[in-house]
Amino acid sequence: MDSVKDSDIDLRVSLGRLSLRNPVMTASGTFGYAREFAQLVNLHRLGAVVVKGISLRPRPGNPPPRVVETACGMLNAIGLENVGLQGFLAGKMEFLRGINSRIIVNILGDSVEEYGLLAEKLTGVGGIDALEVNISCPNVKKGGVAFGTDPVMAAEVTRTVCARTDLPVIVKLSPNVTDIAVMARAVEDGGADAVSLINTLIGMAVDINRRRPRLANIIGGLSGPAVKPVALRMVWQTARAVSIPVIGIGGIATAEDALEFLIAGASAIQVGTANFYQPGTSESIIDGLVDYLVSQGESSIHSIVGTLQTESCQS
Repeated sequence: MDSVKDSDIDLRVSLGRLSLRNPVMTASGTFGYAREFAQLVNLHRLGAVVVKGISLRPRPGNPPPRVVETACGMLNAIGLENVGLQGFLAGKMEFLRGINSRIIVNILGDSVEEYGLLAEKLTGVGGIDALEVNISCPNVKKGGVAFGTDPVMAAEVTRTVCARTDLPVIVKLSPNVTDIAVMARAVEDGGADAVSLINTLIGMAVDINRRRPRLANIIGGLSGPAVKPVALRMVWQTARAVSIPVIGIGGIATAEDALEFLIAGASAIQVGTANFYQPGTSESIIDGLVDYLVSQGESSIHSIVGTLQTESCQS
């Protein structure tokens, strides 16, 4: 049999109705609105760009300090700062339309109705290929309980978004739950085309000299390599629990990291915190996936997705 060459490799993946040239995406909140990375990354090589989360109205976010470096990661309490729907459409979409990659808009709201309105208003504007729904936000009408920790509310948000748009809908799951599979099945039942996970883990840091929290918000979201084992476990559990595609997120900084998620059952991955300290990470991962498939004599990324063997581990 002839050996596999770089030119033979097919990295194309499908996330339900959404097709990507390769499985490497950027994670919302870590890549701005893409323009910020235009001089650092070849945006046209990416499978998809997921933009910073958008709310109906602009949000100023939390007061500083709102980012803290931790062992193998970072805590952030940005507070979902963003330009709002109108600012996004007027000031960001023109640039995004010029990128020859899939554009996915992350949306967030304080109520089910806000999610529905965002989905409706983003549909048909042109240049948007899918929506990613951030359900880690608190529902202000339900006493601040996060949509992503209640399967009933998560399903309701998903159904509402799906009813108000014809775009593919990806629901981004929170890891701060007892059973991630329950949440994944709830949004699948609500009509989601795919799920992405994980969002950040809740954490905090203390300044021992001042005896005060190091974040003005006290708590924040932990991301980076420190969360990878947790994220990988949750992706594996979710891939076994649902029939829709799973997108893996959490501490992915190398092609080897990405491969772990793909082998565990993810159909695609998102690069997050690594964008801050090594902006070219996404491109390096794309190259690394090609090299790995060539070394394995495989021509398609599909040949490795979900191939984790666990039987011998349980004997």
